[in-house]
Amino acid sequence: MAATLKFEKREGRGKNEARRLRASGRIPAVLYGAEKGKAFEIAVDPKALLKILHSESGVNTLIGLEGMSDAGRDTRVLVKEYQLDPIDHKLLHADFYKVAMDKILTVTVPIVLKGEAKGVKQQGGIVDFVNREIEIEVLPGDIPENITVDVSELMLNQGVRVRDLQTEGAKWTPVSDADMMIVHVVTLKVEEEAPAADAVAAVPGVAPEPEVIKKGKADKEKDAE
Repeated sequence: MAATLKFEKREGRGKNEARRLRASGRIPAVLYGAEKGKAFEIAVDPKALLKILHSESGVNTLIGLEGMSDAGRDTRVLVKEYQLDPIDHKLLHADFYKVAMDKILTVTVPIVLKGEAKGVKQQGGIVDFVNREIEIEVLPGDIPENITVDVSELMLNQGVRVRDLQTEGAKWTPVSDADMMIVHVVTLKVEEEAPAADAVAAVPGVAPEPEVIKKGKADKEKDAE
């Protein structure tokens, strides 16, 4: 997915400048890689950026920055990092990095399961979704929103590892360990009931062990009194 985001350069730095920007409906941000060895201080609309971050492609959304006309070249970026307020979850700051459209990147994308496993329908197993993301190498313009894994044919004790993914014709290459388990069908574990206390006491020659209760802080204070 691709998107656009307007921005403006900023000259000031520090907490006072950040407060001023947020009061005006913008947040401070930094753009890396637009020029070698130089970072640009910029400001962006947090609502527009949040809409991008909440999209299907999230941080992997290729963003075209509008406002670099003075640089005389196309500027497309990815979100490097972003900071949220811990209380109201509003955006406070963001970092972007410029990407070269002809250079391969390593990104993390989510995995989506498709179908209902036969091992669930026919054998009473359950699907254990072990790893929900995978690292891949891909060109910026070919980053997928997600990678779909079909679990329809999985029987009990069968699974899909990274090496089992269908990559023929795909524009990406997996980077995660080939043996990494993504999903498998396992047996539903049933916890065994603990033997009743009176059953233990009924065994000839075996006295039931005393129950040990750990004292909490309040109990210790009472003992001290």
